[in-house]
Amino acid sequence: MVLLGFDDYRRQGEALAAALAIPYAQVEVHRFPDGESKLTLPGGLPQAAVLCRSLDHPNDKLIELLLAAQSAREQGVKHLTLVAPYLCYMRQDTAFNPGEAVSQRIIGGFLAGLFDRVVTVDPHLHRIERLEQAIPGREAIALNSAGVMGDFLRRHTSHPLLVGPDGESEQWVRAIAEPAGLDYAIATKERLGDREVRITLPDHDYRRHEVILVDDMISTGRTLLNVTRQLKRQGAETIHCLVTHALFSDEVSQALHDAGITHLWSSDSISHPSNAVSLTGLLAREVGWDESHQSGA
Repeated sequence: MVLLGFDDYRRQGEALAAALAIPYAQVEVHRFPDGESKLTLPGGLPQAAVLCRSLDHPNDKLIELLLAAQSAREQGVKHLTLVAPYLCYMRQDTAFNPGEAVSQRIIGGFLAGLFDRVVTVDPHLHRIERLEQAIPGREAIALNSAGVMGDFLRRHTSHPLLVGPDGESEQWVRAIAEPAGLDYAIATKERLGDREVRITLPDHDYRRHEVILVDDMISTGRTLLNVTRQLKRQGAETIHCLVTHALFSDEVSQALHDAGITHLWSSDSISHPSNAVSLTGLLAREVGWDESHQSGA
């Protein structure tokens, strides 16, 4: 087996290959002035390969996955695994208006046509329970980062209180807090219009804790900014933020720091300056198990 990586996710790809004790090989990407991509894969690929690339900013990456996967098949690769720690287009799982494309179903079917197995971490699923429902007919594995996140908090915080910014975050907060024996609280969010929401924090003595805002992803950061300001008004002195997928810009990061967040921590599911939690061990256990399973089959 070989791991095929891309330059934008090279550090994590090389770390995963080392943990699996398999070779790492680079997929070379050249982009022409008109935006088209030319890919070059190494020759002499074995029958099993892993493509490792996170799918933030996904549109070019999806085309390049198509080119890479088909090229690998043409070289004789029989079993192809995609490791995409952040999996794109999972949020839109239904059409709210006539004519809307249901991207989860379309992209899931696209990936099912390319790969025998898809491995991701904490996908943003709303109305389905299992990743296999989005990627039909293939082995689709959704790993949970709660264990490594809880371990990180135990090492880097003292007497933490985990706070979820809204009801959707409760599953992530609870999954980290309960196994680690940590306290947690969940805010409620009421939408007042297209751009206005009201956040209500539960009653708690926030002054006695290091407060850790926890969510699966941050993009615009608006909800977290609202919650941070309220926590400050209620006397919280130390506020950190822990997120699986860091989809936010430098400007959002600065705004969160200015609002009072001391540390912004993220997993390395997406390459980002806030990366503090490695997913290598979590991914290696799953991919390594699959290699053993395939060998023994």
